[in-house]
Amino acid sequence: VQLQASGGGLVQAGGSLRLTCAVSGGTFSDYGLGWFRQAPGEQRSFVAGISSDGSTHYTPSVEGRFTFSRDDAKNTIHLQMDSLRPEDTAVYYCSLVDYASGNDYWGQGTEVTVSS
Repeated sequence: VQLQASGGGLVQAGGSLRLTCAVSGGTFSDYGLGWFRQAPGEQRSFVAGISSDGSTHYTPSVEGRFTFSRDDAKNTIHLQMDSLRPEDTAVYYCSLVDYASGNDYWGQGTEVTVSS
């Protein structure tokens, strides 16, 4: 399984970025997809994702500003990030969790920097 994240960059506060993660190489029947982030000196934390039942979830600090979406035809997921804040600065990772096996898979990360 491979996950390839892209779309990060440098943006001013209040700006927008759209992250994309391309997923390939596996077939799963019960899985979740999500975005995580890790700021310097901090642990990796959940940002947004979708469960196997189709429900989407967001960490409270991004509710109303970030939007998770998926394109099954292209095997991609996206994270639309609006109204960005300096505290959103981090490396963003996409992840797939196979609920059946308990295995998780990670992309390489894409860096987002929000200047004040």
